[in-house]
Amino acid sequence: MFAALNDWALGLGREYGVNPYVFAAIYVGAVPFFLASIGWLVKRARAGRSTVLPTMVAGFFFVSAYLYLALAGRNIPLWVWIFLGVLLLYGAWSTVRDTRRKIAAGKPEEG
Repeated sequence: MFAALNDWALGLGREYGVNPYVFAAIYVGAVPFFLASIGWLVKRARAGRSTVLPTMVAGFFFVSAYLYLALAGRNIPLWVWIFLGVLLLYGAWSTVRDTRRKIAAGKPEEG
């Protein structure tokens, strides 16, 4: 079964010009860097400092696997881009919501 799944994934990779193992490595490998960037962002926000750079860095790691897909891929079907767009929007919304909670949890109550 693993061989069949591997052949299917590699076949898709050949068809679309993307190595599925490179994509997966970028996707999984970016997670610790993304989380570190969010930690950096929260720390700077709680200190009242600019969060532009950590936000940009976190955003890069958030989309890094899809950047690989966009740069290396060819003839990617439109439905894939739409699906990825929806995933990215939901992920961004969820991340912003959770990051705001973390920032608020570290600040004293006003009022």
